Amino acid sequence: MAETRAQLAELDPVWSRIKSEAEAAVEKEPLLGGLIHSSILHHPTLERALSFRISLKLASGEMSEQILREIAEEAFGSDPSLGAAARADLVAVYERDPACHRLLQPVLYFKGYQAVQSYRIGHWLWRQGRADMAYFFQMRVSEVFGVDIHPAARMGKGIMIDHAHSIVIGETARVGDNVSMLHSVTLGGTGKEDHQRHPTIGDGVLIGAGAKVLGNIKVGHCSRIAAGSVVLEDVPPMKTVAGVPARIVGEAGCAQPSVMMDQLFDES
Repeated sequence: MAETRAQLAELDPVWSRIKSEAEAAVEKEPLLGGLIHSSILHHPTLERALSFRISLKLASGEMSEQILREIAEEAFGSDPSLGAAARADLVAVYERDPACHRLLQPVLYFKGYQAVQSYRIGHWLWRQGRADMAYFFQMRVSEVFGVDIHPAARMGKGIMIDHAHSIVIGETARVGDNVSMLHSVTLGGTGKEDHQRHPTIGDGVLIGAGAKVLGNIKVGHCSRIAAGSVVLEDVPPMKTVAGVPARIVGEAGCAQPSVMMDQLFDES
């Protein structure tokens, strides 16, 4: 058994740590034993655990948990990048959210993480040409988590959406790697164009709570958008913008804004 655990930890350290944290959680809070066993300890991989968790959350009288679980398992099984992104997102939440003390927490309790993984299944369906099922996933994610991400939107890995209430990301939006955003963020359009009408967000960007980024504009890598801002024009890399409409108010303040999560800026 010890040898098996060591091999698992070497092959998949993220999943190994989640399992260890789950066992410790059951020991500390036995009343959660059923939840933690069914969601984590009964599964051989993170992908299988996420398939179970996603299907449980999104199931309704319109679509059974079993069907949704089969779809999720098919997606994870056919596209290994989904599992890699799930791990990157998980580590991102753990490293950036001071309220996250274990890798176990986002998988069980954080709707931002669960919503992003559900979106990834919907995006996989969209790429398979299964648009109606992708729309169903989008609808249920919006209803259950309060996060509305169009399945055609493209999102990189290492994504953290903190609190994740009232998030809206439009059809032609592009979000890079290692992006952090807080609640009530909108990546929206400004018209009814048929082509690119939503923002492109570069790698390492931090988007504050309530910020609205609208139209076919580009937000440069490692920039910061202050809370409550309305961004209507391109943002250069490594700058901080704030206001309505947003204007450049300074440098980004650090090399990795989305990791540091520092939303304060010096106006002097």
